[in-house]
This record gives sequence, structure tokens and C-alpha cells, in this order.
Amino acid sequence: MSNDLVNWLADQGFTPQHILQLAFGAMVAVLFLQSSLDKLFNWKGEKEFLTAHLAKSNLKGTVPLLLPVITLIELGAGIFSTIGFFCVLFGCGSTIGLLGMTLAVKAIFLLFFGQRVAKDYAGAASLIPYFLMCAAGMWVFMA
Repeated sequence: MSNDLVNWLADQGFTPQHILQLAFGAMVAVLFLQSSLDKLFNWKGEKEFLTAHLAKSNLKGTVPLLLPVITLIELGAGIFSTIGFFCVLFGCGSTIGLLGMTLAVKAIFLLFFGQRVAKDYAGAASLIPYFLMCAAGMWVFMA
């Protein structure tokens, strides 16, 4: 059965790289669209949480500036990953998907930085799998 699926995908022009691009594009799109939309629809709660979370760090007082920045980067990662998914699906190339992956890596790096500065080492460590996924996605879209 798996050979039938592989043969059908190959007949449609999909290579293993295309399949990986679709998988990474879909995962990153879901991750960052959900995260950014959650921030947009729960702005007050997110701002309160981050203000308290960063209260004892060098980032104290920066939440009103940083929350819109991370939200826009996450939204961009989600949108460009979604568009990149459809570009791969319809044979339009991988450039937009690569942009989505690049923004995703940047977003995870910024979140990781914030967690480390806040001395939330467990929170920072929990971001490592997401970083690895986004970095691998970058590699797949560049290859």
C-alpha cells in the first residue's frame, strides 16, 4: 500500500523533498497562526502574563514594545508558512515557505531569549524542539 501512495505522489510530481516541505509548512503554519491569533484575541491576558513573567528581569517594562513585535513575527511566520505550503502544493516554488521558516526561527529565538533572561530555564528548554523543527524546516526549504 505504501508503495502505491509513493508511486501516486511521484506520478503527481512530488518528490520526498516536496513532502517534507508540505509537512514542515503545515506544522509551522498551525503553530504560529494559533500562537499569534491567541495573542491578538487575548491581548490583555497575554500582556498581563508577560509583564508578570518578565517583572524581575532586565526586560521589565518592555512588554508594551515587545509583545507587538513577537506577535507580528509569529503572524508573519504563520502566514508565509501557509502560503509556502500552497506554493509547494501547486508547484510555485519554495521561496515563500523559506521566508516563513526564517521568521519562525526568529520568533523561537526571541521567545527563547526572553525565557532565559526571565530565568525560566524550563520554559526555555521547552522551546528547543520547536527551534529544531523550524531550523529543519529552513533546511528542507533551502535544499
